[in-house]
Amino acid sequence: MANTALRRVLVTGAGTGFGLEAAMRLAEKGFDVIAGVEIYAQVQTLKWQAVERGVELQVEKLDVTNDGDRRKALKWGVEILVNNAGVGEGGSTVDIPESNIRHQFEVNVTGPLLLTQGIAKQMVKRGAGRIVWVSSREGLNVNPFTGIYSASKHAVEAIAETMAYELQEHNVEVATVNPGPFLTGFNDRMFQTWESWEDDPSQRLFDYSELSFPRAQFDPEAVCATLTAVAAGEVDSYRNLEPKSMLEETRQLQEVPWNRKTTDGLGTRHPSIQHSYEMRPETPFTQ
Repeated sequence: MANTALRRVLVTGAGTGFGLEAAMRLAEKGFDVIAGVEIYAQVQTLKWQAVERGVELQVEKLDVTNDGDRRKALKWGVEILVNNAGVGEGGSTVDIPESNIRHQFEVNVTGPLLLTQGIAKQMVKRGAGRIVWVSSREGLNVNPFTGIYSASKHAVEAIAETMAYELQEHNVEVATVNPGPFLTGFNDRMFQTWESWEDDPSQRLFDYSELSFPRAQFDPEAVCATLTAVAAGEVDSYRNLEPKSMLEETRQLQEVPWNRKTTDGLGTRHPSIQHSYEMRPETPFTQ
């Protein structure tokens, strides 16, 4: 069973989205929550939001790519680490500029791992701890135009699973949460990052002004509830994918590369790419 004695939680990327809501809900449950935000401008805003919710949060500026911020976090006595901070870079694997590729991995992989290394060793010395990696369904499957983001989440999956094996003898729990397409604005922002690329637009394979996130998106509540429960130790499953209605599709898609031929579909547009041309931004999922 999960260790219910762990109470001091650090949630990274808590300024928006799933991280913000998980930090609030954990505080409502009585956890001692440190909410890490990327920039100082988010600190006071989150403090006000906490007052409005009637909860207490320790709000700290924590950019996971900043070594000084990571060292600062080692002083907080973290017992539960929720690695939620992340960014999404949209675009074709053959178009995304070098600096954007590097930034994707710095924020989603390198920064969080370096932060976790120090905190995990503190957990080992303490003899207990919990590390929750917010991965993605894209860490298990792939889609056109999210390949670099997906690659970063595949890396997170490898790190988290390996870490779970390495830390089990030290009584440190490791889990992943894998959100699918949820309507938080994150997915649609991914399809706007091309607007700031420093490249030659004439050399791009695709015109990104014509493309949108290719799927209808779900209400975020399922992820907020699951992430909170996993962080709190109320759920002890290692992998936690939401929405659960996509479990079977996810498993089936993991089988596709085993049967794919190099000549499959040559000369035709992949259906997922066509969906990006047809879909409108921020399309909600309806039953």
